[in-house]
Amino acid sequence: MSTANQPEETQQGGAAPPLTGVKVVDAATLFAGPLAATILGDFGADVIKIEHPKGDPVRWHGHSKDGVPLWWKVISRNKRAITLNFSRPEGQELLLDLIADADVLIENFRPGTLERWNLGWGRLHAHNPKLVLLRMTGFGQFGPYAHRPGFGTLAESMSGFAHITGQPDSTPTLPPFGLADGIAGLAGAIATMMCLYNRNFGGGQGQVVDLAIIEPILSILGPQPTVFDQLGIIQTRTGNRSGNNAPRNTYRTGDGRWVAISTSAQSIAERVMRLVGHSEVIEEPWFKSGAERAKHADTLDAMVGGWIAEHSLEDVVKAFEEAEAAVAPIYDVSDIMRDPQYQALQSIVTIPDDELGPIKMQNVLFRLSQTPGRIRWAGRRLGQDNEEVYGALGFGPERLAQLREQGVI
Repeated sequence: MSTANQPEETQQGGAAPPLTGVKVVDAATLFAGPLAATILGDFGADVIKIEHPKGDPVRWHGHSKDGVPLWWKVISRNKRAITLNFSRPEGQELLLDLIADADVLIENFRPGTLERWNLGWGRLHAHNPKLVLLRMTGFGQFGPYAHRPGFGTLAESMSGFAHITGQPDSTPTLPPFGLADGIAGLAGAIATMMCLYNRNFGGGQGQVVDLAIIEPILSILGPQPTVFDQLGIIQTRTGNRSGNNAPRNTYRTGDGRWVAISTSAQSIAERVMRLVGHSEVIEEPWFKSGAERAKHADTLDAMVGGWIAEHSLEDVVKAFEEAEAAVAPIYDVSDIMRDPQYQALQSIVTIPDDELGPIKMQNVLFRLSQTPGRIRWAGRRLGQDNEEVYGALGFGPERLAQLREQGVI
């Protein structure tokens, strides 16, 4: 039924996914926490997605087809869908039942919310000493901003990302997608695996992961704090250029397409300039280092951009490949769907879905040679697995009907 991230012959002979037997309760909303759960589910974890009986906000976020939310299909794939209202005492008891044999609980309520519901770490840990609690919030569990509402946009602003993104003479630029949430989701999955490894192989018990969304994006933005600490330098916006090398920019081809070029290595920079017919510039003293080349970006961009503007995208890519210089076309999503390299990697897969039929989405993050992950199903209907999950806890149809009527599930 499902499409794997390995060629069929490899998948058939492979072992079970690496997280088979791990139970994850995903009680988070929107993107960072749910993405961490998605990654765990892609590699075999049994993920139970909890939504408020009214539905998760992602169901109304972004595009839909015939009333079916498309982002939900991706971020809630490989998850069993149930409903539960934590604000009700009965709902709190049901959560305790659900996590009694769970390995991981993921939540992103504001600090103090679980405690207000009598579901703080002390009670959860006492109920299940092996539980890993992943707490994902905008600003962390303590500090002067801890109780502020936190979203990825705020992290993209406060991390310094927006300050260095955009054209020098224009406004700071935010990403048009959930960048900070995505990075935090990846970090959350890594942190969870570290806790599980320590518990399973280091003799430890369960523990709490306090993950602030403002921190993972800060961690990947390079050595800015160290440079400021040691040199007092504040990085500024340089558009598509780099302060570390040149030529590095986006350039328009003769047929109206765009390509990106990077010359981080000195040898690549030399190959590019020979290719575009300006080998003489290689002998300039300032050409010998990336930082010095960056100071002459106007000159280099005019040379490189002028040559590219005279050639089609196909010819540019072919010439750069033959010269072993780094170039890539700037794709939109339709280009991605057609690209032979993505096709070879099976980066986009087709998943059967009982609401939409065949549906395409990104595959799992990476390929494991022996225990590959796979997408078993896309995001499910609201409460689709209530009977199965709560039935396993001993709740029959009559009791479930009562809980629905009371607004608990």
